[in-house]
Amino acid sequence: MRSGYARVEAREAYEAARAGEALLVDIRYAALRERDGLIPGALVVERNELEWRLDPRGSHRLPEATSHDVRAIVICNEGYASSLAAASLHQLGLHRATDLVGGFQAWKAAGLPVTA
Repeated sequence: MRSGYARVEAREAYEAARAGEALLVDIRYAALRERDGLIPGALVVERNELEWRLDPRGSHRLPEATSHDVRAIVICNEGYASSLAAASLHQLGLHRATDLVGGFQAWKAAGLPVTA
């Protein structure tokens, strides 16, 4: 539990996304995505664009950012930057935002899908 929200483990994030109950949001640097691969179906959003791309009131929001009730699971490389990003999304009113414990590395270690 971090600052008012429960973080999720890799398998839970995978199942939620697969069931259409959550958006996976990959905020890793391009170099890390190129080196380690991508999570199929995850939205790739640079960290410095995250808030204005996921704010449902914003003019530059992603089409998937439909309401403040969207469950966004933020993924960084190891689960540190994503915690700060999820907290920032909470400040925007995205009360269901959370992040992945251990980040992409935990996803990969769990044997979940990754594309080159």
